Amino acid sequence: MKHQPKTPSRNPAWTRDELILALNLYLECNGAFPAKGDARVQELSDLLNKFWRLQGYSGATLRNTNGVAMKLMNFRVHDPKYAELKGLKAGNKLEKEVWEEFANQPDDLQKTAQAICDIIQNPQEAEEALAPEQEIEAEAVEGQLLTHLHVRRERSKKLIAQKKKAVLENLGQLVCEACGFDFQKRYGERGAGFIECHHTKPLSDLPEERTTRLSDLALLCANCHRMIHAKRPWLSIQDLRDMIKKASQPH
Repeated sequence: MKHQPKTPSRNPAWTRDELILALNLYLECNGAFPAKGDARVQELSDLLNKFWRLQGYSGATLRNTNGVAMKLMNFRVHDPKYAELKGLKAGNKLEKEVWEEFANQPDDLQKTAQAICDIIQNPQEAEEALAPEQEIEAEAVEGQLLTHLHVRRERSKKLIAQKKKAVLENLGQLVCEACGFDFQKRYGERGAGFIECHHTKPLSDLPEERTTRLSDLALLCANCHRMIHAKRPWLSIQDLRDMIKKASQPH
């Protein structure tokens, strides 16, 4: 997938993926302003430039080291350690979201940041993750790249066919693992074999788990599948089962 070169008059807005990488470095620096020539800032600048070059963008100021260092400092407005500092800018909504989702989960943050880095550094996975996707209700907290990789893997026609075949051989029917809906029982022969697959592995595991096993996939009806992806954070299948059970109880 080749992109036409783009040199816009303004740099593109920072994405969730980039902010996750920036927050990871901010916490690594313990909120301190990086020293001039800090190799970690240069490495992040190089990585983000690669991320944008893969999408056809270029430019002398695009995610340069100065811009990266200043973006790290934007997180101070959300950091309790710097609550007393005067003159801090308000920051933006997405920075606040990423801070609230990850700042107190450093292990999850580091793992997610490494997964994003691994995708950008792998040309095949980067192309797969950057390919346009349709009908994604809400990007996962882990960002665009891992969201797209997740969706593309759970839409693999070959894997879906193998999963359905294995379940039919084992159980004799295809039912939603969250709500129990059976398309064939409801719609007769028209519904035979009709069901969707959902990839259950944590998104941050996707780059290292390059082979999707059938046990990584769950069968879901379209409604339950959309509910899982409807908003951040995405639900687990057990979360959805609990939600259905609670909603069905008399008030």
